[in-house]
Amino acid sequence: MKITYDKNTGLVPAIIQDAQTKTVLMLGYMNREAYKKTLETKKVTFFSRSKQRLWTKGEESGNFLNLIDIKNDCDQDTLLISVKPQGPTCHKGTDSCWAESNDSQFGFLSTLEEVITSRKNNPSDASYVASLFNKGINKIAQKVGEEAVEVVIEAKDNDEKLFLDESADLLFHYLILLQAKGYTLKDVEKVLKDRHK
Repeated sequence: MKITYDKNTGLVPAIIQDAQTKTVLMLGYMNREAYKKTLETKKVTFFSRSKQRLWTKGEESGNFLNLIDIKNDCDQDTLLISVKPQGPTCHKGTDSCWAESNDSQFGFLSTLEEVITSRKNNPSDASYVASLFNKGINKIAQKVGEEAVEVVIEAKDNDEKLFLDESADLLFHYLILLQAKGYTLKDVEKVLKDRHK
């Protein structure tokens, strides 16, 4: 891999990202020796600008960053390093140096889960979601079953829009069912990850 190190410092920025959650964990700097050691040991090693020496993340704490992959940007002067973190990344004990938790996020589906939680915890007469929770688990489960059957029926036809609409309805009602049972997508993700091993 061609890397353009800074002409004055001999360093290149290295953005550290969790390989699974895609959370950005920290930013460090590497020189040629740090890059080479990272490849050899599979543990991310930086050049510490304050200590003026190589520094393997976790060498004192045990919270190593296990290397998964390294990519270079379009200008070849910034690295994106995918890792499997072994404990918190920040020296302050947080998951990331921005004090963000390193949890899976599912884009808009996570936002939708938050909306469902809000409607469940703050019910109003105008809320369809609140009305389903009010009717109980049997009604919610029945609704998921109905939507699943509609998805199957539409899968056999050629109306792609209707198929996608019914798929969205199924997913929406499934998210409600998960919360009615006390779970979220993260719980389902964990089961799938365990099966993948």
